[in-house]
Amino acid sequence: MANLIFNITLYHYLILALILFVIGFIGVILVKNIIKVLICAEFMLTAVNINFIAFSAFAENNLIGFVFAIFTVAIGAIELAIALAIFYLMYRNKKSVDINDYKELMG
Repeated sequence: MANLIFNITLYHYLILALILFVIGFIGVILVKNIIKVLICAEFMLTAVNINFIAFSAFAENNLIGFVFAIFTVAIGAIELAIALAIFYLMYRNKKSVDINDYKELMG
């Protein structure tokens, strides 16, 4: 019984990443709050990182996935900081976090 609990394969990581990606994708599509949309985008980025690390861990002597995961975490942090700064500047004018209030920004 103990072997069944601790026998985690690549498919378990892929299913976890798929669930996180779907939650993030649905959140980006359906949610109207800008902060929640950014959080859902980070969920999607985390799912991609799980895939990178899972494939790297199950390959022999392959650290490329770990390097890509660290790189995407750094890029994600920079992206989130810039997005929050832009949102703060927009929020000072509109006093709203609803996406529908920013329709005039669409090209």
